[in-house]
Amino acid sequence: MPFRFPPVRRPALTLSAIAAAAALALGGCSAAGEKPAAAPAQTTGGTAAFPVTIDSALGQAKITEQPERVVTLGQGSTETAIALGFTPVGIESYAWGSDKTGYLPWIHEAVTKAGGTLPKQFAGGEDIDFDTIVELEPDVILAPWSGITKEQYSVLSGIAPTVAYPDLPWSTNWDQQIEIISKALGKPAEAQTLISTIKKQLSDAAATRPQYKGVTFSYIYTTGPGTLGVFKPEEQRVEMVTSLGLTPDPVVNSFKETEGTDSALIGLENAQKLAGSDLIFTFYTDGKTRKEIEAQKLYAAIPAVKRGGVVASDDTPFVTASSIINPLTVPWVIDRYLPLIDKAVATTGK
Repeated sequence: MPFRFPPVRRPALTLSAIAAAAALALGGCSAAGEKPAAAPAQTTGGTAAFPVTIDSALGQAKITEQPERVVTLGQGSTETAIALGFTPVGIESYAWGSDKTGYLPWIHEAVTKAGGTLPKQFAGGEDIDFDTIVELEPDVILAPWSGITKEQYSVLSGIAPTVAYPDLPWSTNWDQQIEIISKALGKPAEAQTLISTIKKQLSDAAATRPQYKGVTFSYIYTTGPGTLGVFKPEEQRVEMVTSLGLTPDPVVNSFKETEGTDSALIGLENAQKLAGSDLIFTFYTDGKTRKEIEAQKLYAAIPAVKRGGVVASDDTPFVTASSIINPLTVPWVIDRYLPLIDKAVATTGK
């Protein structure tokens, strides 16, 4: 499970509102009393892949025919759907990582470049805007990398077949997510093409940076002053950096993983254990937090930090894109990432 940034919250719906949303869905009518305009034509191919049933930890999604109206929750599903030729009619908003357009920039760029209609955004997280989802009249709801609860799933699956995570919340591997979404959208054979393309984009970038070979790194995070955590090698943001040619510091494997996560909280008092890391990767939620973290003596004493070998940003779209691997984030982030890494590697003298 990746470390999550606090999503923008909306007031929670009352139980009566949730019940009303489910009733509207089961009744087959939108909140406005009429069906929304159809989504732009999609490149969907044939319908031989249907019907299909996708199991998840929360239940089964039985998709009887080719979906046209797609709604996504969590992270990564929107980008994969777009890459497969399906622009969702609705997506969970993520204001923290969005740019001035109000959208995650790689999503905005991909949709507008294709001449499509930008998806309707709605609140997700703990306070899913069920009313808006009902109004969108989806054929399928994709949430394989999300934190939806059993209760939320019950409401969502009453609106449309809902594809949740196969095991635990926020635990689906990026390639597994692509496979699940491709199957749900009737394009199972295209999953491996997307996965192979992502891997090639990263390996091609790594081939241009032979100076990264043998450079070790730790990817850390804090939950506030006095705290320190380390992401494990299998976590997506670490996997991205590794795929660009750097090597995770072996010390990371000595830390006990926090249950249900791909990370370990080690405490700032153990900062010296990262002394062997040539580079430190991290992120900050804002400039004020960055100053507070960097002012801590134990943090500042980490050799890589002290020498300036830190790859960090408080640009929220970049932080978001570099934290998730999918068909749109990887090509968007690579050219922005490499100059930051180059500067840090130069401090190592390697």
